[in-house]
Amino acid sequence: MAYDFERYLNVRSAYGPSFGPEGERLSFLMDTTGVPQVWTLDAPLEWPDQRTFYDERVTFASFSPERPELVFGMDEGGNERQQLFRLDVTDGTITPLTDEPSAKHRWGGWSSDGERFAFASNRRDESVFDVHVQGRDDEESEHVLEGDGWLEVGGWSPDDSRLIVTEATSSFDQDVYVLEIESGELTHLTPHEGNVRFRSANWGPDGDALYLVTDRDSETLYLARLDAETGELDVVEEGGEWNVGGVSLDEDSGRVVYSRNVDGYTEITVGELADDTGIDAFPEPDLPGELAGGVSFGPEGDRFAIGVTGSTENTNVFVVDVEELRSSGGTTRSPGETGGSERWTNAATGGIPRERFVAPELVRFESFDGLEVPAFFSLPENAVERSSTSNQASADDASEAVPVIVDIHGGPESQRRPSFHPVKQYFLDRGYGYFEPNVRGSSGYGREYTHLDDVERRMDSVADVAAGVEWLHVHPAVDEDRIVAMGGSYGGFMVLAAMTEYPELWAAGIDVVGIANFVTFLENTGDWRRELREAEYGSLEEDREFLESISPINNVERIEAPLFVLHGENDPRVPVGEAEQIAEKASEHVPVETLIFEDEGHGFTKLENRIEAYTRIAEFLDRHV
Repeated sequence: MAYDFERYLNVRSAYGPSFGPEGERLSFLMDTTGVPQVWTLDAPLEWPDQRTFYDERVTFASFSPERPELVFGMDEGGNERQQLFRLDVTDGTITPLTDEPSAKHRWGGWSSDGERFAFASNRRDESVFDVHVQGRDDEESEHVLEGDGWLEVGGWSPDDSRLIVTEATSSFDQDVYVLEIESGELTHLTPHEGNVRFRSANWGPDGDALYLVTDRDSETLYLARLDAETGELDVVEEGGEWNVGGVSLDEDSGRVVYSRNVDGYTEITVGELADDTGIDAFPEPDLPGELAGGVSFGPEGDRFAIGVTGSTENTNVFVVDVEELRSSGGTTRSPGETGGSERWTNAATGGIPRERFVAPELVRFESFDGLEVPAFFSLPENAVERSSTSNQASADDASEAVPVIVDIHGGPESQRRPSFHPVKQYFLDRGYGYFEPNVRGSSGYGREYTHLDDVERRMDSVADVAAGVEWLHVHPAVDEDRIVAMGGSYGGFMVLAAMTEYPELWAAGIDVVGIANFVTFLENTGDWRRELREAEYGSLEEDREFLESISPINNVERIEAPLFVLHGENDPRVPVGEAEQIAEKASEHVPVETLIFEDEGHGFTKLENRIEAYTRIAEFLDRHV
């Protein structure tokens, strides 16, 4: 029995947990209604209460530390101009906190007494962010810092007198500051040269230090302590071969949760600070799936909620009992030793048995210059036996060979990891293979690997895709004449570039909110994003000629395969003009289909739109592949 696409796209996700002030009630986001909304529950696996009822997506929810109320964010039509709202969980009253529909508001957290909250906004100047503090009952915010770049607020100090402020100049270069709220004094803690990452900053228990991850003087990210006055940086946990991905610290108890990204898979460490730079680690919690993140500690630090997903596990919220972990293992941890966790949410799988879902194999292939490139490769069930009994496809077996979708991630400094992907599972169920390369420029494999595609080396990453297809050509389960390129955002550019640079490799291409012309993209992207994007791709002033040379729109005549272009009318990142120009030019010589949603932005969040988009993609591939 084959399930239709609507069934797969009705597989739900529950994520973004936040503990209430008493430590019993838990809020989370779930997309049961078609778009993410706020839900709460008071006990594991009970029927949850839906708290918001909008047609637009809710982007986050954060419980007050003192009252039964939470702040949530919501934009309109995918435009990413998030506004803030306060929800009283007791009576359901919702109060708008911001009313600047042309501005973005980036949540910065509650004060410890629940009387105020902080956020960053570009309401004064669309290209930069300022820091604001607002009372929970106030209609207006206090403007506490005028910024000149991409600012984020990282949280309040234990005494509520200071804020962590992070400024990003690129995806791989950030600075950390401490802001005195009353005086407006800003202390720069991380002066440096070159690109250095400082991420996931948390206040330490006494407010005298921050705990964060950084790659200063290192190839990979590590966990560090940053003195809040002097900026002195001390290593807490080395990165080694793999990045420490993020850290959450409960400032009252000193309990710590940090993750390590090992070849795309998450390893979680739970413990507590033994001293300034030492952590007593507890046994590892027994969580399903391959990925976990988004930690929310209970008010006593005795447990935490976390989102968990995996290639065959749709996302759900689990609660880990830290005291149970501690008592089960003390301060030492043996390989394979686990501690207690409990599933709290039960996001539905659309009636599809979990055993139907397919897990990928982690493979590696060699690129044109000898670089080893990792990828996740999944085969449908009917291809497994054939691929394991033959090293080379014969003519008699050609009809059994499977088509393959090469799905290229965006970013570009992102990473394909083994999370649940209903679109992938649908195509596997339909008999397609699925190939997800982490080409050079991907994060997760060290600083050097991530910078191998910078500016003038951009097309080397496209060559990696071609090398991956060559690897597929010799795989005994793959039909080399039915290989599809698919990707979104920067991955959409990769699709178009692969089709113009290596046109003979593709049976079809699917470009979702992709970049067709780097010049028009940089000219028209949101003002607040331009500086960060130029740091990655090259600047309009200095690199225009190069950007024009690699833009697929200027080589569009080389595309040979049918192309499907999908976009959102309200996309603030990659404006819809990118889709319109590539579709118009390519349609002059190859079959092109387009689908533009007037109520979406950078990607598709509304269920009815996702069903239409991916059903149309499946029909397109049925016709051409």
